[in-house]
Amino acid sequence: MIRFARRLASLAVLAALFVVASPGVSHAGPKTLIRSMQNLLLFPFDFALSPFVGGKAIWDKWRDSDDTPAVKYGYAPFAPIWGISIQAGASVIRGVAGALELLPGIALLPFEAEMNPLYDLPENQPAWVDQEAGPVKIRLGVDYLTATD
Repeated sequence: MIRFARRLASLAVLAALFVVASPGVSHAGPKTLIRSMQNLLLFPFDFALSPFVGGKAIWDKWRDSDDTPAVKYGYAPFAPIWGISIQAGASVIRGVAGALELLPGIALLPFEAEMNPLYDLPENQPAWVDQEAGPVKIRLGVDYLTATD
């Protein structure tokens, strides 16, 4: 009897944690599914372009900084490693966000609602390739290091 009570209490605590940790109301529509597919299909290109996009962003920031020469040249050997790593990690997060939005996008497709983006950086950051073809946005080489206004 005590075992049953412990299991029931554990189940109740686990259910309470799921309720507390679960996101609020989320609705999806065609835009969510389109965004999900864009992220899933385009994140490998962002990953492959990470050395180029990260290198250019670091070079621009290094050139335009007002730091002393000692700081600039001390920073220079480590900055490309950091910039490329951030670019690659952010592109992987883009793919994960696309995977997480895929099921809500499919399941709630018939409804006229939309889910806010889980990861909105690919939507509002500068990109090397930025084309729109109807509802689809082709954004390759997204610069995750540049701050947006």
